[in-house]
Amino acid sequence: MKKIVILVLTVFLFVECSTVPITGRSRVNFVNDAQVLPASFAQYSSFLEENKLSTNREMTNQIKNVGKNISAAVDRFMRANNMVEEANSYKWEFNLIEDKTVNAWCMPGGKVVFYTGIMPICANENGVAAVMGHEVAHAFAKHGQERMSQGQLQQLGGLAVALGTSNKDPKTQQIWNTAFGVGSGLGMLKFSRVHEQEADRLGLVFMIMAGYDGNEAAEVWVRMSERAGSGGQGPEILSTHPTNESRIADLRAYLPTAKKYAEQYNANGVVK
Repeated sequence: MKKIVILVLTVFLFVECSTVPITGRSRVNFVNDAQVLPASFAQYSSFLEENKLSTNREMTNQIKNVGKNISAAVDRFMRANNMVEEANSYKWEFNLIEDKTVNAWCMPGGKVVFYTGIMPICANENGVAAVMGHEVAHAFAKHGQERMSQGQLQQLGGLAVALGTSNKDPKTQQIWNTAFGVGSGLGMLKFSRVHEQEADRLGLVFMIMAGYDGNEAAEVWVRMSERAGSGGQGPEILSTHPTNESRIADLRAYLPTAKKYAEQYNANGVVK
């Protein structure tokens, strides 16, 4: 099994690590934006061509205006914190799709989509800002690029296990492959939950920076929980997202910190 250890250590020695601004979390990301953003923008354009834009002018304008305000705050933050090159790479765009699905997402580079199905959960402009801040935060923290990097590391780990057990009997190989598959799968789920919590927290900071009421962020998840009903969610460890209850508690607990970051930003533009 020494081969496994040596290969995995070698991989990690050459992995590029950086820190997510504001949260300070160390992230593993060796996927270059130049590799990701052109494909992201092309996929977004294809999606818009294949799906129907909402004809509700009021809701569409609300999505675009809130998106513009929050992305402008994020842009000012990046430029004030020596992230000019990154700020220039974002091509912010906000669209509302006619679809009953309760969802919203953001692609790398700042391409955001809301579905009309999530608008009742948003309920008001501050609710839209809470969801928008969360989605913009995914792009800001480069979660998409990090997931790609993690996926590549997972593949390398699987290769390392295969190489390290190549001289073992089939039963032993199966045991190691199964253990790696379960372990790495749970690890990827945990990373996804970390990303969601980080986007919740960053989104809360960003919506307050843009002038919206941060108290509404937790209320969005209260309404989401009410919509889910008594069925609830499965065990958090087996989910890509934290439970609604976890998100509500964390957003309420983090609100004072988010306000401090926003006040610091509004005072001098720099947040550490």
